[in-house]
Amino acid sequence: MASSHRLNLASQGTSLKALFTGYLVVVAVGYLMALVQIQLTHGLADGKYGLSVDDIVYSYYGNRNNSLLENKLHGSMKPMATDDERAQIIQWIHSGASEEAYESAGIQQIFEAKCITCHNADAGGAIPDYSDFQAIKDRALVDTGASITALARVSHIHLFGIAFIFMFVGLVFSLAAGVPKVLKVTVISMPYIFLLIDIAAWWLTKLHPNFAYFVLLAGAAMALSFGFMWIVSMYEMWILPRFREDHRDALLDE
Repeated sequence: MASSHRLNLASQGTSLKALFTGYLVVVAVGYLMALVQIQLTHGLADGKYGLSVDDIVYSYYGNRNNSLLENKLHGSMKPMATDDERAQIIQWIHSGASEEAYESAGIQQIFEAKCITCHNADAGGAIPDYSDFQAIKDRALVDTGASITALARVSHIHLFGIAFIFMFVGLVFSLAAGVPKVLKVTVISMPYIFLLIDIAAWWLTKLHPNFAYFVLLAGAAMALSFGFMWIVSMYEMWILPRFREDHRDALLDE
């Protein structure tokens, strides 16, 4: 049975509706930017646009047929170098990635011109510092996916950040009066359940690639719950009151 309490979205004043709407709009834009960011990082791991199971596997388990550096050159870093420059770097990797060849075969010049602008000591811990040869050498080894350090860092950021986002989206949605109680509780709870599944699946995919399917499932479930809460909240704030007024006016005209 739908909730009938008077503290609902449709009955709120314009100021409070404006506050809720501003938050929901900004968060929705932020969600879209997050999807773009995922596409530009994980989504290109297999060298193709669009997030796939292979992208998830390569990001967390790794593409163990090649080195991390080679996989990046075929994937998200492909636009950063010409075909000839990529071929030179890959040949250097296959030849043993020695420091002597790095300095004498023109590889250093390519890194200085195309990579070190972003990959330097000022970029922060999430981005490797390619002004240090050892950092390059480490990434010329077999690609084993995300490191434990990187997983721990990203996991705690996502757990705190996304939990706060869904707390406030859920708080606004909890005032919706036209949604059955069971459905409302389910939709509010879904993001937290699937957030935990999502993070756990990252770590499990690091151990076995088949868990990558759970990453996609959890992400889709969170997006679905976000979209449902967003649409219902906006509808009950701005469209439902107008519909009720028009319906009342029509009854009075009769």
